[in-house]
Amino acid sequence: MTKHSWLLTGLVFAAGMAHAADLPHAAPASVGLDPNRLATITQLLKHDVDAHVLAGAVLVIARHGKIAYEEVVGSRDPQAPAPGAAAASNDIYRIYSMSKPITVVAALMLMEQGRFTLDEPVSKYLPQFASMQVGVPNDTGGGMHLVPADRNMTIQDLMRHSAGLTYGFFGSSPVKTAYNEAHLNAGDPDTATFVDRLAKLPLAYQPGTTWDYSYAIDVLGRLVEVVSGQTLYQFEKQNLLDPLGMTDTGFGVEDTARQGRIAEPFADDRVFGVDAAFNDPRKPSRFQSGGGGMVSTASDYTRFLQMMLNGGTLDGRRYLSPQTVRYMTSDQLGSVKPGPLYLPGPGYHFGLGVAVRVDAGVSTFPGSVGDWYWGGAGGTYMWVDPAQDMVVVFMMQSPRQRVHYRSVIRDLVNAAIVQ
Repeated sequence: MTKHSWLLTGLVFAAGMAHAADLPHAAPASVGLDPNRLATITQLLKHDVDAHVLAGAVLVIARHGKIAYEEVVGSRDPQAPAPGAAAASNDIYRIYSMSKPITVVAALMLMEQGRFTLDEPVSKYLPQFASMQVGVPNDTGGGMHLVPADRNMTIQDLMRHSAGLTYGFFGSSPVKTAYNEAHLNAGDPDTATFVDRLAKLPLAYQPGTTWDYSYAIDVLGRLVEVVSGQTLYQFEKQNLLDPLGMTDTGFGVEDTARQGRIAEPFADDRVFGVDAAFNDPRKPSRFQSGGGGMVSTASDYTRFLQMMLNGGTLDGRRYLSPQTVRYMTSDQLGSVKPGPLYLPGPGYHFGLGVAVRVDAGVSTFPGSVGDWYWGGAGGTYMWVDPAQDMVVVFMMQSPRQRVHYRSVIRDLVNAAIVQ
C-alpha cells in the first residue's frame, strides 16, 4: 500500500469515527415532543443559572433513535474567568455511580462469552471472598459480633447489591463505621489492592438477603479484570467504549488537550458524603473504580443508552443480546429486602446495576412501567423509557442539587411527550 493510500484509509476511518459520535437529529414535533414544552425546560435551566443555583448543565433527549433536544446552559467552570468558562456540549463530567451500568454491561458481555455464570460464587474468581463473616450489631451497647456467612455471595449478588457489602458514607452501623475507619482508598491503591482490603472487612448483611448500596460493582470490576486478563478500562475500551465511539469516557482525563473541557461545580458544592468529595480526573489514579470512577460526556453516554434501548446494538454492531438487556433491566430482587436506605425509591425495584420501575403510579414522578434509571453523586442522571422509545441524559456537577433536578427534569421531559 502506498503512503497516500495509507493516508486516505486513515482519513476515511477518522471520518467514520466522527460520524459515529453523534446520533441523528430530528425536530421535536417529528418524534412526538412538544417544542413549546421543551422550551419550558430551557427557560428553567437558564433561570437557575442566572440565580446561581445551577453552575452549568447539558441535557439530551433522544426519541425513536434521534436527538430531539440538546441544550447547554451556564458555565463549564464557575470559578474560571469568562468567556472560556462557558459550558459546551462536549464537556467532560465526573459521572460517579453512572459508571455502574457500564461495568455491569462489560461483565454481561463476558457472561455471554461463557466465561462465568451469574449463580457462581464470587470466591471462584476472587478467593479472598471465601469464608466471609457478617457483622451483627450487639443487642446492648455499641459494637458488633461476627457470625459466618450463611452462603457465598454470587456474581448476581454483586450486580444487584445483595452481596452483603455496603458503603461507609451512608448510615452509621458498626460495619459502616469499620469501612470508614479502614480508609480503603488510602495511598492510591490499585483495583486489586482495594478489593483485597475490602474483603478483610465484615459483611453488613447475609448475602442474598438485603439490598444495600455498596462497593459491589467495584468488586465486579475486579472480577472482570481477573476473568478477562485485562484491566477494567482495557477491557471496556476494547470491547465497548471504542466501538461505541465513546472516546471521552474513561477513568480520568490525563490527556492535557482535553483537560480544559472538564466541568466543575461551585466551589462550595464539592462534598457528597463522609470522606467523599470531588476528585480531580486530571490526576492519574491506580484505582479503576467500576462503581464510581468514570468520566463521560452527554454524547458518549447517550450513545451507550441508545445501544441498550436498541436491545444491545448500535450502528450495526451488537454488544449484548436483546434477551440479556431485558434481563438486566428487569426486577432482580425477588425475596431480597430493601435496606434502611433504599435509593431506587417508591415504585422502583432493582435490576442489574439500574433501578427498574414496576408501578405506573407510586413514584413521585410520572413514567412508564419498565423504565430504568440511575444517577451519580456528582449530579449526573439518566433514564431510559422503552415504552416511550426514549433516552434522557442530564449532566451537571452539583451534589447539593442532584436530588432536586432528578425529579424536576423527569416532570418536565414527561410533560413534553404529546404523542
